[in-house]
Amino acid sequence: MKQWLLQVAALAKLSVLELYRRKDLIVVFLLAIVILLPTAFFAPFGVSGASRYVSELAMLLIWLFSIIIGLGVSARLFPPEFESRTIYPLLAKPVARGTVVFGKYLGALTASVSALLVFYLAYAVLVGVRQGEWFTPILFQAALLHVGFLIIITALTLLGSLVMTPSAALTLCALTIVGMLVFGQRLPALAAAQTGAGRWILYAIHWFAPHVEFFDLRQRLVHAWPCVEWRVCLAVLVYALGYAGLCLALAGRAFRRKRL
Repeated sequence: MKQWLLQVAALAKLSVLELYRRKDLIVVFLLAIVILLPTAFFAPFGVSGASRYVSELAMLLIWLFSIIIGLGVSARLFPPEFESRTIYPLLAKPVARGTVVFGKYLGALTASVSALLVFYLAYAVLVGVRQGEWFTPILFQAALLHVGFLIIITALTLLGSLVMTPSAALTLCALTIVGMLVFGQRLPALAAAQTGAGRWILYAIHWFAPHVEFFDLRQRLVHAWPCVEWRVCLAVLVYALGYAGLCLALAGRAFRRKRL
């Protein structure tokens, strides 16, 4: 067990270092500045209360950038190594392929979460400066559930990159995530309004697609609504871990069956 943990930690560390060597960290800070500037200097319509609209825009940018980073990092874990054949020295070591998948996944998740924390720190500081509300409980809850969101999308994209081409995986995962964020809550109603095969297709999507809309607390954060009950947050995080675990199990199986 100890040896396995050391192997996973080493693989995760290599993945994070590879991300930073590709200068992605610079992009993270540039994106943080993009979030900072409008929140800091823009007062829409000259009304101080309208700063919530700017906060909503900033949160939308945080979600957009986190999706881009999460998808991009996890989709590039294995395909470049297959093309450059650098995967062979790694597999020549006494490391199971499932361990390789899990270690690289942790690296991608760590890198994505580190970028997300930069975004939320920038948002918290600017909202604190403008509105005097520093690191509220709902902000912590929103950031925690956003991490759960990243747990799912990085695992899903990693699975996609092992069973299809990187561009196809990125496209399909992006469409799935955006579609569920927009229509996820309305799928049961949409399915009930259909007849025939369309109804069952929508029900299948409802049961098997990742319900990433569970993790979106933007409206609660921007409008300072009360926190969600912590038992609900715990249930949602358990759902994220379970869905990610299923994706990683399928990814490990696909990697073991893959001809290199």
